[in-house]
Amino acid sequence: MLGYLVRRLLLIIPTLFGIMVVNFAIVQFAPGGPVETVLARLQGGAVSATARLSGSGGDIQSARANQSSNAEPAKYRGARGIDPTVIKQIEVQFGFDKPPLERFWLMMRKYAVFDFGTSYFRDRKVIDLIADKMPVSISLGLWSTLIIYLISIPLGIGKAVRDGSRFDAWSSGVIILGNAVPSFLFAILLVVVFAGGRFVQWFPLSHLTSDNFDQLSWWQKVVDYLWHIALPTVSIVIGGFASLTMLTKNSFLDEINKQYVITARAKGLTERRVLYGHVFRNAMLIVIAGFPGAFISILFTSALLVEIIFSLDGLGLLGYEAAINRDYPVMFGTLYMFTLLGLVMKIVSDLTYTMVDPRIDFETRG
Repeated sequence: MLGYLVRRLLLIIPTLFGIMVVNFAIVQFAPGGPVETVLARLQGGAVSATARLSGSGGDIQSARANQSSNAEPAKYRGARGIDPTVIKQIEVQFGFDKPPLERFWLMMRKYAVFDFGTSYFRDRKVIDLIADKMPVSISLGLWSTLIIYLISIPLGIGKAVRDGSRFDAWSSGVIILGNAVPSFLFAILLVVVFAGGRFVQWFPLSHLTSDNFDQLSWWQKVVDYLWHIALPTVSIVIGGFASLTMLTKNSFLDEINKQYVITARAKGLTERRVLYGHVFRNAMLIVIAGFPGAFISILFTSALLVEIIFSLDGLGLLGYEAAINRDYPVMFGTLYMFTLLGLVMKIVSDLTYTMVDPRIDFETRG
């Protein structure tokens, strides 16, 4: 097992590098960029766009004020009429005065030691931004994953035991609906109905705590936290429990039809003893071992969109704003962290398999 673990850890390096190469190349060909974003804001008279330029905002603004009408045409769309000196200063500030290959190499050298640089427009280190937003995303993803497991496992076992019954039929209809509708659509529906959209406003629409959270007692803090996280969690659970429920059902049906179950019943064991004493461990192997992967999947897909809809200040909202503003350090920094975390959690999933069932040996598989 040690050799397998070492190989998997070493495989992270080329996999991570390849993902970064592909995404960096795509961004280079995508229209727009941080330089064009700043130029557009300069022409619009926005001050905030130039506040990040490391103290050179005054120089850039004065250069903009003195720009001449016969300036050389710039290579950026929308930069017509702006002094080339201003454009050059912005390029140097963002590192776009270097060719793409050099920029990528410098970026990966820093990322190897987890130096993600500073946000273009927030004037904060990317690692600090990720650390500030991570608790919100982890909290939402962890609660959603736990509730999904608490619902899906009993429901899947019940459907397997009552396979073909009326309970199995109507519950399958609910599962099909949950599987067909994405979590973010459920989130929008919950906002419209329960968060002041068109009907009632029973739940808040932003943040995980109230403004007076620090003044509340401990039990009021718990209630306030649950009140804020209720709708986001429900939207993810409704859209995410379907696949796990069917996985649990199919795992149990597969085990129930095996010879050792027939033998156990022939020995006179009760159905409950057969189900939970023999079938449960084998059937739940893939379900329990898949917990780390399920958490990462919820964290990186459903939770990110739900955060944007409910205005939760987590990684999803951070990534969305970074993409809109072309904040490349935040975009690539979060991509690097997410990819690395996902690859590590895949290894954790394999280790979980061996913990649940020591008979599994990845070292000997073909």
